[in-house]
Amino acid sequence: MLGYRPWIVWLSLSLLPLSSPALAQSQQPPAIPGAQSPLPGPQPTAASLGEQLAHAQLAGRVSGAVIDQSGAVVAGVLVRLSREDQSPDQEALSDDDGQFSFANVAPGPFHLTISSPGFTTQSYSGNLQAGEGVLVPRLTLAVAPAITEVRVMPSRIELAEDQIKTQEKQRVLGVIPNFYVSYEHHALPLAPRQKFELAWKTSVDPVTFGVNGVIAGIQQARNDFSGYGQGSQGYAKRYGASYADFVAGTFIGSAILPSLLKQDPRYFYKGNGSRRSRILYALANSVICKGDDGHWQANYSSILGSFAAGGLSNLYYPAKNRNDAGLTVENALIGMGESAAINLFQEFFIRKLTPNAPNHEPAGHHNQSSPVTTAATPGTPTR
Repeated sequence: MLGYRPWIVWLSLSLLPLSSPALAQSQQPPAIPGAQSPLPGPQPTAASLGEQLAHAQLAGRVSGAVIDQSGAVVAGVLVRLSREDQSPDQEALSDDDGQFSFANVAPGPFHLTISSPGFTTQSYSGNLQAGEGVLVPRLTLAVAPAITEVRVMPSRIELAEDQIKTQEKQRVLGVIPNFYVSYEHHALPLAPRQKFELAWKTSVDPVTFGVNGVIAGIQQARNDFSGYGQGSQGYAKRYGASYADFVAGTFIGSAILPSLLKQDPRYFYKGNGSRRSRILYALANSVICKGDDGHWQANYSSILGSFAAGGLSNLYYPAKNRNDAGLTVENALIGMGESAAINLFQEFFIRKLTPNAPNHEPAGHHNQSSPVTTAATPGTPTR
């Protein structure tokens, strides 16, 4: 029985505080009035302390350094550590020596993402064993290539030039020039250079020379402007006067004045609406037009151009056929009447006879705020 004495002594000592409350109470430190418990709230249990201890034994460390292509350390680099599980990512910045470190990292696969402005983003993947540390090989950041996005947008002048190229393909029956009409409701305004370009191409077109030759022949057959006489010399003078009238009317009424007054010399095809509205539109466009700002206004370019070209014709018509102001006014009024007649043909017939005319967008779709230009056809003085 002596072998069991240590057990009895140990059991007696362990039960002694429980059997003597006074003695147990005397072993506690004296309470301080007004003082709070040094460990407020629920105290950690033995199980939770065990889990924390186990985690501390399993967690490891991940560290490394960041350098650039020259081997110099890079400070302030953002390093993000992520894991395959649902645990939140950890972030750290490299210090002045380029070093970074992550403590208390749970074991298992991990992934590092290294990023910094001006450098390409790098990555590294590894596996951390329980209670160990991983020293990541030096991570080298490469300078990011300079990427400059350049959007080449055509200018308004270039877009207008493309529209002119389309207009220059417009020929009635594939032969007669039909340059001064736009079937595009959102046509851009023409620059002065483009207005002169269009006038020049119209003046030197082979059909223009042919038409003026026919006009001179008719005038000679009727002995118009008899002061020119007959024969080849009379025909040449009539031809020169007819062509001079056309060129003067085209350049003055469709290039010079439109550039100065900021007006568009083209007829803007309507193409929809009632027949009555289209007739009124065509007639009105002999005396009104749209300016380069897209607003309707009096067609000063065409009207003044007709008077100017008519007055200029007095310089080369035979003296006995001149009527000074009377001839000028007459030619100007006839020019406006011809413009109205041509506009009517443009609105109802000519487009059907123009094989290269582009698809037409109805006028009702026109946005008033867009830069749209339109005007009557150039007024050419007549004899």
